[in-house]
Parts: sequence; structure tokens; C-alpha cells
Amino acid sequence: MVWTERMLATLEEGVKGDKWYSLFDKVYRKGNLEAGYAKVKVNGGKPGIDRVTVEVYGRNKDKNLEWLANELASGRYLPMANLRVEIPKPGSTEKRPLGIPTVKDRVAETALKNVIEPIFEKTFAKRSYGFRPGTGCKDALTEMNEWMMKGYMQVVEVDFRKYFDSVPRKPLVNKVAREIADGRVLSLIESYLKQGVMQGMSEWTPEKGTPQGAVISPLFGNIYLNDLDWKMERAGYVMTRYADDFVVLCRTAEEAGKALEQVKEWTREAELQLHEEKTRIVDMNQPGNSFEFLGFHFERSRNTDKINRWPKEGSMMKLKEKVLQITPRCNGHSMSQLAAKLNPILRGWFQYFRSSQENTFTTIDGWIRMRLRSILRKRAGRKGRGRGCDHQRWPNVYFRELGLFSMYAAQVAYCQSVKR
Repeated sequence: MVWTERMLATLEEGVKGDKWYSLFDKVYRKGNLEAGYAKVKVNGGKPGIDRVTVEVYGRNKDKNLEWLANELASGRYLPMANLRVEIPKPGSTEKRPLGIPTVKDRVAETALKNVIEPIFEKTFAKRSYGFRPGTGCKDALTEMNEWMMKGYMQVVEVDFRKYFDSVPRKPLVNKVAREIADGRVLSLIESYLKQGVMQGMSEWTPEKGTPQGAVISPLFGNIYLNDLDWKMERAGYVMTRYADDFVVLCRTAEEAGKALEQVKEWTREAELQLHEEKTRIVDMNQPGNSFEFLGFHFERSRNTDKINRWPKEGSMMKLKEKVLQITPRCNGHSMSQLAAKLNPILRGWFQYFRSSQENTFTTIDGWIRMRLRSILRKRAGRKGRGRGCDHQRWPNVYFRELGLFSMYAAQVAYCQSVKR
């Protein structure tokens, strides 16, 4: 809707003066706003502070998009405050703040992203995998595994302290301005960075950061870390990054130490902070040593040269929380209905973690069946959770016949297909 063939050709050949000037009119173009709304509709989500849902906004879509286009074109548009909610961190007592923009702001952000993302995609390093078209966690994990198999067993595990809440705004805008000279686009970006936050009856404006939950924040996060990506690549280091989560893989402890110093130096210059206790060098040649990356726990076997992997505690907790929401002991759904609700969640989780060691899935399958047996036990007038003789009353085959997805069975089938 935005990038014409002529613009794409210019993108490939290089824009005159190395900067893009006339972009703002493309943000509020009708087709772009339509595309922005379509993406917002697919993603869904809760309403912001104006309480307008995606469905309500869509009932008068044409009128709402026309109003938004006029506000943007006239310069009157200002994003509303984000609704702040606190969501639990799986496996932790801490909570993570999340901002929920209004639907109209999500549409405008998506339209802006549609315009500027291709420009920055041309500048990003190849080992940046997070929130980019055509790449994802699996690509980052595959690359990391390939380098470790080549002998890059010294792992620099890095953790930023509240990255998205800490990104300094002026340096971020300066990085955007390297590629874009359209003042109205830069002003729109600054308006998103200066969005207020509303929680309960309180409203305030954070001094730093890019709002977590905003459509465009992941792109901003990648723009700010792009210099680090290139710094490490030019220095010859293997750095694999997904958003603010990354590892640097080295052959020797000396090389890893130098890489960590490079990261620390850049972090200080970028006005960010590292979690000192979570940022470390791990020698994966040593039995029992471990690190975590993208939801996985990696650990060197004590008896073999193999590096085992399984979901980290937080990933397990996140799955269990979803299952608990569907399987309270007092509910009116049939077992087949519950299985139908659980299956999409279980399939998605398995697809991501299917390379885990075998006992991961037998344990999870057993825990899920226990939840369902507890419901059946409650309906039979018995107290407590499903255990003991409940395994004879409702054996595993009972749940298989209901169509409940089995991770263990799926892993067996996956391993057989790989061997072929």
C-alpha cells in the first residue's frame, strides 16, 4: 500500500543524499491506514483509556479512518496516554508493566511502521532476529546451535536492566534521523515516545524509554541496538540477538572476556544498564554449566559431550498459567470441549519447544491429565486432585480418545520424521 516499485528501486539503489525526506504524506494515505487497521484487527487486544474496542472502532471504520487521516494531515493528531497494566512475570514475583494504546493510536502506529520499517530493514545486521519480517526465535536458535557445534562454546550471556523502559529518547531519535530527514515523521515519532501513562486515577509521562505494548516499540528497540550489532560483527564476534535478548559465542575464554568488555563499553555509551548478576561468561565445555536464551535452558551433560535443552522455568510457568485458566475444577464444559480449548495452546507450545529432551513432554502431559482428572473427580463428588486410582477410572487412553493433544506422542512422531 505504501512502497511503490519506484520507491523500492530507490531503496535498493540508495536514496539521493542518503536520507528520506517526503514520507509523511504516505503515513495517512487511505490505503495505508486501511492496511494498518487490518493488522490491528487481526492482532486484537484490549481497548485503551478511551475504552473503544477493535470491534467498536471497526463498525464506523471508514469514518474513523477518514478522521484519523485528517488529524494526521493537519498536524492536530496527538496520541492518547497508554493504559498501564501490570502482568505477572512467569517464574517470578515481579510484574512487568505493559502499556495498552487506544485502537486509533495502534492504527496510526502501524501505518507509520509500514512506511519506515523497510528503510531500517536495509540497515539491520543479519544476526538480529527479533520482530523482523521473515525471521524469528527459531532462526536465532538454529544459528546459535550451528556455531556451538563448530566449537564456539564460550557463551557471553547478556541481560539488560529494563531495556525498553530505559532507552534514552534523544539518542534514539538521532539514530532515526540518520536515515529520515522528514521533520513531520520525526515529530510523530517523538510524540509516541512522549506518550503519557495512565494507571488507575494517576497519569504521568516517563522521562525515558519506548512504551512496552506499542506497535512500533520493537522497531525502535532494534534501531537503538543496531549499532551494537555492527560493532560486534565488525570486531569478528558471533552475536545472536532477538530484541534485547542476546548471546555472544566465542572459541576461547580470553575472546569471551574481550567481547564482554566491548558490550559493557557500548552499554555505558548508550546510557543503558546491564543486570550484573545475569550478565556472565559460561564455559559450555564444562559438565553441568548452563545458560538461558529465548525461553530455553541449555545445560552441558555431566556424562556426555551433549548439550541438553528444555524449557526454562518461566516458560513452563507461562504454559501452566494458561492451562490453569482453562481447567478450574468448577466449570461447565465437557471434557471434549476442554480438550478442544487446550489443543491449540499445547500444539503451539510444542512446536516451539519440540527440540527439548524427551522427559519434558511426558511430565507436562501427565500434569495436564492430572488437571482434567481433578475436574472429573470433583464432578464425581470427591475432593482433592486427580491421583492414585483415578488413573484406572480415567486412564490415558480415555484422554487420547477425547482428542487431547499429547506432546510426547507428537515428539515421537517428530523424531521419526527427522530420522527419515
